[in-house]
Amino acid sequence: MSSPTLTIDLQALIANWRALDAMTTCETAAVVKADAYGLGLGRVSKALAGAGVRHFFVAQANEGVELRKVLGPGPRISVFSGHMAGDAGLLGANDLTPMLNSVDQMLRHVESLPGHRFGIQLDTGMNRLGMEPGEWVALRDIAVAQKPVLVMSHLACGDQPDHPMNAHQLNSFKEMSGELDVPLSLSATAGILLGKDYHFSLTRPGIGLYGGLPFGAAQPVVTLDVPVIQIRELEPGETVGYGNTWVATRPSRIATLGAGYADGLIRAMGGGARVFADDVACPLVGRVSMDMLGVDVTELTEDPTHMSILGPQQSVDDLAREAGTIGYEILTSLGPRYARLYRE
Repeated sequence: MSSPTLTIDLQALIANWRALDAMTTCETAAVVKADAYGLGLGRVSKALAGAGVRHFFVAQANEGVELRKVLGPGPRISVFSGHMAGDAGLLGANDLTPMLNSVDQMLRHVESLPGHRFGIQLDTGMNRLGMEPGEWVALRDIAVAQKPVLVMSHLACGDQPDHPMNAHQLNSFKEMSGELDVPLSLSATAGILLGKDYHFSLTRPGIGLYGGLPFGAAQPVVTLDVPVIQIRELEPGETVGYGNTWVATRPSRIATLGAGYADGLIRAMGGGARVFADDVACPLVGRVSMDMLGVDVTELTEDPTHMSILGPQQSVDDLAREAGTIGYEILTSLGPRYARLYRE
């Protein structure tokens, strides 16, 4: 193996969607924005559609265009960013559903694409996207007359089950959407886990599909194996990598692996992260560089030809924890140089 290999287990992905779907009695969509969280929009979306997903969410209209090419006509594709200036042609030609999030977007949509399907986002306290209560009061009757196909909001603290913000947003969403004869959606992965009060008409899991927290029961979806380029012997006092940040305190054997921060193995993970030779954990040493990283393999009895960074022994969230970040960033940062293998 001359290049790092990223293996994506599509059966695990489907199993995760089915497990989340089984927690509810409503429709379960799938969020495939950011190239399906870095794992490949085409293969991931086809697999999910084959498993029964009929509603997909993307962040931007151009992502929706690519997804429509993959899925063809039929499945609904909703766009979180709504109807941005200049998007009318893309939305109309590709049957994309913008989730309108402001008065300006509502006006733009009905003027440029009259009769075209749309949804609405409400801001229940996250202050990111969506119409605030005052805007919604002023626009509600006009919007409802245009027949939105979905009204949604998004939880800010859903991954913290006891956080009071969850109940606050749930109550706000109920108040703002009360008496609407429209499908409703509040929950992504974290909201599904909060229970049936948060499920409404449709849930839209993202990170849980790909094996990430807060869905702790998720099956691992990605495995990342990296080739060993060289192994060298070090004497006590010798150093590894830029800045001499790691110093050998004993006779050591250091493997240089062929991947680095250009491949999404972010520099901040140096110091605490581990790399695996089969089931044996070996510490990362020195700074992560653009194309290489150093690993202490002194305790191994055989020289490895490759080592695993992601897999059953170490999840994206384990690696993220050592880098002071979240699994989302690890997944979406995985670079284009990997040889990608899809396990059907």
